[in-house]
Amino acid sequence: MSDRYTVISADCHAGADLLDYKPYLERRHHDDFDLWAATYVNPHEDLLADSADRNWNSERRLAELERDGIVAEVVFPNTIPPFFPSGSLMAPAPTGEELDRRWAGLRAHNRWLADFCAAAPGRRAGVFQVLLGDVEQAVKEIRWAAGAGLRGGLMLPGTPPGSGLPELHARVYDPIWAVCEELGVPVNHHGGSASPPLGDEPAARAVFMVETTWFSHRALWHLVFGGVFRRHPGLRLVLTEQGSGWIPGVLDMLDYYHGRLVGAAGAASPSSQTSQTSQTSQAPPSSQASPSSSAEAKFGVGLAAGMGERPSEVWRHNCFVGASFMRPHEVPLRDRIGVDKIMWGSDYPHDEGTYPYTRQALRHAFAGVPRGELAAMLGGNAAHLYGFDLDLLDPIAAKVGPTVEELAEPLTEPPAGATSPVFARGASVRVW
Repeated sequence: MSDRYTVISADCHAGADLLDYKPYLERRHHDDFDLWAATYVNPHEDLLADSADRNWNSERRLAELERDGIVAEVVFPNTIPPFFPSGSLMAPAPTGEELDRRWAGLRAHNRWLADFCAAAPGRRAGVFQVLLGDVEQAVKEIRWAAGAGLRGGLMLPGTPPGSGLPELHARVYDPIWAVCEELGVPVNHHGGSASPPLGDEPAARAVFMVETTWFSHRALWHLVFGGVFRRHPGLRLVLTEQGSGWIPGVLDMLDYYHGRLVGAAGAASPSSQTSQTSQTSQAPPSSQASPSSSAEAKFGVGLAAGMGERPSEVWRHNCFVGASFMRPHEVPLRDRIGVDKIMWGSDYPHDEGTYPYTRQALRHAFAGVPRGELAAMLGGNAAHLYGFDLDLLDPIAAKVGPTVEELAEPLTEPPAGATSPVFARGASVRVW
């Protein structure tokens, strides 16, 4: 065993420079692309800065990540796909010709991403994009992406209020879950991808900060209560860059509601009522209220048959967390979350990410964690889920990875100039 950790970031971001998407578009879209690109105003400051090429400069990324101790990455999108009004896939859902143009833009990104990952064999697992407004097209794109080697899996868009899309628990999306299960494609739901538009008032950004993780978490209970994992037991869901400290409490809450709804609905069934009547025939009238009249019984009808296991069991069998810049207060919860479910991420190249202070961030959060557990959370779990070859990565990590001794030493002072929330005072506050 090497004295260094093999670190795989389960949350990085990349995308092409705007005009570099054109060769990946079908020729019939080239004139429209020229018109769109000529008038598009990029709303993201980090994509206009001198460091923007971190998104597409393959050699720069490899060098910077290695200096930071990271040998491989799961690559989520970052730059703007052609024909999109912003970087988000959220509301309102396009239709008709606009839907066709947006699909063309996403396919261009996915094809660029396949080439970008191929430029660093075994070092990148690309996460491809789809739209939910055309399930048949989504299934076709999933099959293409899996065949093109985009091992990072599907980035699942949100269905925020006002989108006009069916909610994620709807059966209309079953073909998507089925093809992902068939092909072993992970389904990733990234933080910030499910919030509704909040307007331009000064308070909008603050409200977004408060609410965005909650809207991102919704995918978990939608898919769980929707019975998606019962119908597709091989499906794997990854919730990325939305914290991890919330998971134990939310699972307790979901188990509570599952127990009440399923229990009450079961008690309201004819066979249960017959049994209860024989057992309580001598009881006082006040204790003989019909179970079928309770709100839980009505809300829980069909839930047990459609959903199956308790939410905490579904989490244990099917779900993972991309724990971006994991904070010190989250680490003691690792046993309740599941050490085998946690995949640390740096969020490179975002300002809230740990670059170029990843070693310090890992010391700050993980000093004192047993070596085997830390090796799993920093790389082993991601390697297993996304199919990274550790025989390829371990020799690289033996040269550039953080040492076991280094990460065992607690951090006494945060590095000057660090912008990641992992170092922030008050970082122990649990968001949702």
